[in-house]
Amino acid sequence: MSILDAAVAIIRRQGLAATSVDELCAQAGVTKGAFFHHFASKDALAIAAVEYWSDTTGGLFAAASYHQLADPLDRILGYLDFRLALISGPPAEFSCLAGTVVQEAFASSPAIRAACEASIFGHAATLEADFGAAIDRYLVDDEVTAASLARHTQVVLQGAFILSKAANDPEIVFESVRHLRRYLESLFGSRRTYG
Repeated sequence: MSILDAAVAIIRRQGLAATSVDELCAQAGVTKGAFFHHFASKDALAIAAVEYWSDTTGGLFAAASYHQLADPLDRILGYLDFRLALISGPPAEFSCLAGTVVQEAFASSPAIRAACEASIFGHAATLEADFGAAIDRYLVDDEVTAASLARHTQVVLQGAFILSKAANDPEIVFESVRHLRRYLESLFGSRRTYG
C-alpha cells in the first residue's frame, strides 16, 4: 500500500489530527525516513493525499455511465444514483477525504484548506455544464444558477456524510440524496415534457 493510499484510509477513519506519521508508515510498510523523503511534514502529506483523492475520484466519476444519457436532467439524476451506489460499509469507507480534512484544518492550515477547497469545488464544477443545459432546456428562471446548484449537491452530500458519521448510520446519506433528488425533480421536472 502506498503512503497516499494509507493516508486516505486512515484519515477517513479517524481524522487528520489523530493520524500519526508512525501509523501512516506502519500501514504503508515504509520507514519514517522514506516518509520524510517524500513529504516535508504531515501537512504536506495531507495536501498530497487530498490531491490524490481528487485525481482518483475524478477519474471514477469521469468514467461513469451517467455521462452517456442524452437529457441533462437525466445525467444529473444519474450522478445522484451513482453517488448512492458508492455508499457501502461504515461512513469512513464512503465519506469524502477532503470534507473530513477541511473540517479539522480549515483554520490551522490555509494550504490544506485550499487543497480541500479545490477538491470539493472542483468536483462541483464538473456538474455545472449539465445543470446549465438543464436550466436552458427546461427554462428554469427561479434565480438559480448552474454553479449554485452544483455547489448545493456538495452541500447536501458533505452534510450527509457528517451526519452519517455522527449517528454512525449510512442511511442518512441515502435519505439526504433522495431529498435532493426530489428537490431537483420538482425544480426541473414540472417543465419536462415526455414523448
